[in-house]
Amino acid sequence: MEKEQIILDVKDKPTPLTWLALSFQHLFAMFGATILVPFLVGLDPAVALISSGLGTFAFLLITKFQVPAYLGSSFAFITPIIVAKASAGMGAAMVGSFIAGIVYGIVALIIKGTGHKWIMKILPPVVVGPVIIVIGLGLASTAVDMATLNGEEYSLQYFSVAIVTLLITIISTIFLKGFFNLIPVLIGIAGGYLYSLAIGIIDFSKVIAADWFQAPNFIIPFVDYTPALSLEIILLMVPVVVVTISEHIGHQLVLGKVVGRNYIEKPGLHRSILGDGVATMLAAVIGGPPNTTYGENIGVLAITRVYSVFVIAGAAVFAIVFGFIGKISAFISTIPTPVMGGVSILLFGIIASSGLRMMIDNQINLGNNRNLIISSVILVIGIGGATLKYGSFDLHGMALAAIIGIILNLVLPSEDKDSINNKTA
Repeated sequence: MEKEQIILDVKDKPTPLTWLALSFQHLFAMFGATILVPFLVGLDPAVALISSGLGTFAFLLITKFQVPAYLGSSFAFITPIIVAKASAGMGAAMVGSFIAGIVYGIVALIIKGTGHKWIMKILPPVVVGPVIIVIGLGLASTAVDMATLNGEEYSLQYFSVAIVTLLITIISTIFLKGFFNLIPVLIGIAGGYLYSLAIGIIDFSKVIAADWFQAPNFIIPFVDYTPALSLEIILLMVPVVVVTISEHIGHQLVLGKVVGRNYIEKPGLHRSILGDGVATMLAAVIGGPPNTTYGENIGVLAITRVYSVFVIAGAAVFAIVFGFIGKISAFISTIPTPVMGGVSILLFGIIASSGLRMMIDNQINLGNNRNLIISSVILVIGIGGATLKYGSFDLHGMALAAIIGIILNLVLPSEDKDSINNKTA
């Protein structure tokens, strides 16, 4: 019955015009969120597009073209990249991202040899949910600053742009149906941009001066910087993998339900995690943000019932091509800061809310003292920005919160009987 409802299955190839349209659809679904990450951390959005395309190709290859997933910029790495950039330069942030990708690979090898159940014991929802909340709420002040400040001065005009952008994004999320319901961020950015244009805060001089074909601002090791490994960068970037791997597992489970396959078993969780890792390493080598599978594109698959990996690959091609079109890169750079601030208010809140939803969906009982302690400690340490320093050793907020959460989960005695009684009640 389910097979009859499928428009294009995983290995089906669409006709050329249909292929073009469906691939563009996936490009638009990931576009808004993917360019927001480099916008926030100071990387070239064009490089982020190229790295998302290359990363998606790598993922498809590693998963034997069995998993129709698109990879885009990861929000989990925003704060670590900003901190790494401030302390040691963007080159150090790229080294840290590369090391994070290597950790993905190590985890993938362990899973291949031992199975995947152990990782769920280390990363249960009671740990991952609060850490995801920390990711969103930890970025709240960044979103508000982008929405209200012109330089260092408060600007009511900028705030009006952010509010208009936010309202359009909310209206699009609530009232639009079908495919348009999947791209409220892109619609919000477009609406905020038009409002900014109407009040005269957009400068098109860069677009006019830009060439049609233009090399993006790649950040290449041994050309733009000399890679140097430090304990600080490792401790800043690597713990984030705890969250991103857990998100990845969730995406694979949801994608499997949509497509009607068990991707944890075939091609295997080790292959998909390795795909994420290689995509992140490729991005680091050219100066892009780390990559991860995108829920927006899974949503497109669910609505269209088009699961073809050829369509996903087509979107990757478009992303790479767009990255080399100078006019498009220059146009992206004209998007006013408060426009991105407006969508960030909603996006970062949604990230935090998704952590809360994970805890609710998994019936995490906060009447259980063990669960209450773990989640409470993670939230305060992470959102408060606590830092553990000892000499050159420096472990920051979200990373520190994630590690402490894992330790608490492993050492605190379980309250299984209490949990069962509470759930029954």
